[in-house]
Amino acid sequence: MRKVVVVTGANSGIGLALCQRLLSQDDQIHLCLACRSMQRAEAARSALLSSHPSADVSIVQVDVGSIKSVLQGARILTQRYKQIDYLYLNAGIMPNPQVSLKAFVKGLFSRKVISMFATGEGLLTQKDSVTEDGLQKVFETNVFGHYILIKELEPLLCHNNNPSRLIWTSSSNARKSAFSLSDYQHRQGQESYSSSKYATDLLSVALNTHYNIKGLYSSVVCPGLVMTNLTYGILPSFFWTLIMPVMWLIRLFTNSFTISPHNGAEALVWLFNQKPESLDPLAKYHSCTSGLANSYVTPLKMDLDDTSSLSFYEKILDLEKQVRKRFVPGNC
Repeated sequence: MRKVVVVTGANSGIGLALCQRLLSQDDQIHLCLACRSMQRAEAARSALLSSHPSADVSIVQVDVGSIKSVLQGARILTQRYKQIDYLYLNAGIMPNPQVSLKAFVKGLFSRKVISMFATGEGLLTQKDSVTEDGLQKVFETNVFGHYILIKELEPLLCHNNNPSRLIWTSSSNARKSAFSLSDYQHRQGQESYSSSKYATDLLSVALNTHYNIKGLYSSVVCPGLVMTNLTYGILPSFFWTLIMPVMWLIRLFTNSFTISPHNGAEALVWLFNQKPESLDPLAKYHSCTSGLANSYVTPLKMDLDDTSSLSFYEKILDLEKQVRKRFVPGNC
């Protein structure tokens, strides 16, 4: 039976590269592009079909930054499929990134230059906003919207006889120091992206605790430093023109500079072929690329534990109850 694969944020960057690589590996899958923009989703679908004309590629509108859109998209998916084998939780935003030029110049000529590029620590901040749902935009898009999508698709994901997979695109920027359980939406800070990615790591661990027994397994991926629209938006284009030669040079000394979306998708594709029971729920699977452009996957322990993940999960459950009160049947 054909596997059903749903990918959020599939119209560009790592998401599109993932779809291309999955079809190259197995063009018999049912691939669904879950995107905010239907126009861009159609363009991505056309591009995929041009290289894989016999593939089964469909689209569905899902804006994970809108609970209404998530509920509507989940309803369509529930009508379309009886089971979803892989749900790639890849969509994400980093709005209004601000770079400290002083920290950048200082870091560029220091021993921390690799870490600075790879994580953005001490360098990158964002200006967040509030959505129509009353939630912080980065938190809702990167974390909570995906969580609601999982809950809505639970009947299609939980099958003991044939395990389903959740695979999150996290980041090396997911830092414990940027996250606070008392402010998990990051209303007070300026590192909303980092906080949200650490939150996805916590959530993945908690979901394994609650759902492995139901046949649903969750994994987390770090794509490395990848040049996508999100990355290019951090600095003016002329900066990247100047910096890219330096980045290619640095890649000779570190494996985290994957650079291309194709290489960044390495761990996402690798997990497609793994038995979920054999994976470590406390590990983040990193896409790595050598200086000679050889791609491989390295698992690294995440800086968290079961207790902290379950505490965060309780917060998410409470928030879910509050949010669902606004979306009674007939109002969505």
